This record gives sequence, C-alpha cells and structure tokens, in this order.
Amino acid sequence: MSESAFAERIVHNLLDTDFYKLTMMQAVLHNYPDADVEWEFRCRNGEDLRPYLSEIRQQIEQLADLTLDDGQMQFLERISFLKPDFLRFLRLFRFNLRYLHLGIEHDQLFLRLRGPWLHVILFEVPLLAIISEMRNRHLHPQMPLSAASEQLQRKFDWLRSNASEEELSQLQVADFGTRRRFSSRVQEQVVRMMRDDFPGRFVGTSNVDLAWKLDIKPLGTMAHEWIMAHQQLGPRLIDSQIAALDCWVREYRGLLGIALTDCITMDAFLGDFDLYFAKLFDGLRHDSGEPVAWAEKAIAHYSKLGIDPMTKTLVFSDGLDLPRALGIFRALRGRINVSFGIGTNLTCDIPGVAPMSIVLKMTDCNGSPVAKISDEAAKTQCRDDNFVAYLRHVFKVPSKE
Repeated sequence: MSESAFAERIVHNLLDTDFYKLTMMQAVLHNYPDADVEWEFRCRNGEDLRPYLSEIRQQIEQLADLTLDDGQMQFLERISFLKPDFLRFLRLFRFNLRYLHLGIEHDQLFLRLRGPWLHVILFEVPLLAIISEMRNRHLHPQMPLSAASEQLQRKFDWLRSNASEEELSQLQVADFGTRRRFSSRVQEQVVRMMRDDFPGRFVGTSNVDLAWKLDIKPLGTMAHEWIMAHQQLGPRLIDSQIAALDCWVREYRGLLGIALTDCITMDAFLGDFDLYFAKLFDGLRHDSGEPVAWAEKAIAHYSKLGIDPMTKTLVFSDGLDLPRALGIFRALRGRINVSFGIGTNLTCDIPGVAPMSIVLKMTDCNGSPVAKISDEAAKTQCRDDNFVAYLRHVFKVPSKE
C-alpha cells in the first residue's frame, strides 16, 4: 500500500517555518519590541474554505504546544548571526492564540492577527500551511506520497534533457515552498529528492525544520512586512524604505544581504538604493513583475553606480517553475549572478491538484495602515485606498487602474 501524503499533525515543531521569519523576528526584538501590528488572510481565487473551519481550528490550537528542543537549539546556535539573547527569547516563545481571530465573515473564512509584532510574526507561515494542507486533505484524501515523487522525477528528467551539463553546473535552485505546500510530508520528500538527485545545484531550503533535519542550508533574509512596517515606525513616509534597509544593515552588519525590491515597486526602490546600500547588500530579490525586465533595471542601476553586476546576485522567487528558471538563467547568464527560489511548483505540483492562492499580509502597524504596491497590479494590497493613493503620491508611483 502506498504511503499517504498526509501526517496526523500538519505543523509539527516551531522550526517548521520560513527562515526569514526568524531573521526578521530577531531584528524586531532588537529594534521594535513594542510595535503592534494587524494581519489579514485572503484567498485570492475566492475558494470556499468554510467547510474546513473546524479542522483548521483544531490544527491551529495545537500550535500553542510547540517549543524548541535541545537539538533544534543547537542547530540555531551554529548560525553565527542569530544572537544569544534572541535564541533565549525563542526558547521561551509560545504561540499565543489570543492574538488570532478565526471564523466566518461575509460567507468566507476570516482570519486576522492583532498584537505585538514580536509575538505574531511567526504565525503567518504555519497558518498558511495549515489552511493549504487541510483543504488538500479534503479534496485529495487518498493522495499517495509517490505521486509527488514521480512528478518531481519527471521534472528532473526534463531538465537533464533541456539543459547542458555546463548550464546545470551553474543553475542554482532552492526550495521556497512551505506556505502553500500540498502537505508537510510532500515538502520533506521534495526537499530530500532535491538534495540527493537534483540535476543542477540545489542550494538550500527556506524551511528551517527541513534544513535542520536534512543537514542543508536554511535560506532567507527579509519579507515585505519588514519594509511595510517601516511606513509607520517613525521616519517620514518618503524615508521608510531607507529606514528599513538601514536598520537591517545595522542588525546584520553585511550578512543576510539580499534586499526585497517590490514593496513600493522596483523603480521606487532603486530611487532609495544608493551607492551605500548597493555596496553593502549582496543582491536583490524579485517577487513580482516581468523578471528579465526587472533584472535589466537592476543591472543598469549597478552599472550606473560603477559596480560590476557580476559581483552581485539576483534571486528570483515569483511563481517559478524549472522551465521559467532556465529561461531567466539563459537571458542573464554572464551578466549578473542569479539564483532561483521555487515554491508552489515544487511542493504542490501533483497531477490533478490545483494549488491554492492564499496570502496573510500585514495591514496595519501601530494603529495606522501599511501597504504593498507591487510591480504586478494584482499583488497590490492595502485595506485603505486613501493610504495607497498617498503612498503612490509620495513615491511618485503612477496608478495602474
């Protein structure tokens, strides 16, 4: 009998999250321990998730039991930039469910987080993973783990057939697939196969638990929430991106040097990414908009500043699969270093399964709205249209409506 793709418990320990949650959490502890935030869940494709509410609630309630054990602590202690005071805090950390509000509103699943940033920051990834897997359990209850393995093997075969040995030796791919994975078992199987059999260069995973279990590198720096929160953390709005980047530099002193560019569009980001930041950060991460056009802007910006683009790295992470990654790699090869984080197409790509399109995004910080104005109109998110208009005005971002 084939092994099931599902385990009884969906999120099984505190490290079953993306690494950038821990790196941001440390920066929050050291710089903004009193900041209050709100987050809201959204299912972008309007899928009806109400039938799964009771079981989703049961899995969420189990989060309160999670703690770090000695082996996990020892793994984190070997990461040089995670500071002892942060690790002591993390050892004491517990998910506090009073910051979470779950129910039905306007005939849709409703989920909101409200509380100290330091205490709600770790909720996002496990909550999305729970919702995704619970929905998949209902729609595909008999799915065998082998279905994911066979699909991934077909991708490996495709890559070997379509890329040269030289290209494969340079094609860097990481797993970024925790939040919308088919199941925790599928993600572990995928990452294990990527580690052992991937034809290109497998460089790591965003999932800290799997990095620990499988002895591979955990990857991640910052997410949109880091830059968004700075819109309400003290400086003038026009200086918010600069404040976010500067705080990151002070926290990590040259480490974790990949900056996210599309919180207020790439053009607005480059307006703030001066020679100082361009030299200090190792590269940039793409998460919306046409990837090669975005890369051309990055290359031109580095060149204008007198920086050799081949000393920098661009990380692509927007809805990728292996054919798209290979195409981007070929378009930019020899002009700038590139790496690829593939999420849903690795961990929720099984024949007959339609992946979910779900997000849980920060909407407010310290009682005032924050916004993301993406390079892709559909990804722009804010519940206050007036604030979005003001943000566009301040950063001279034209409306796409």
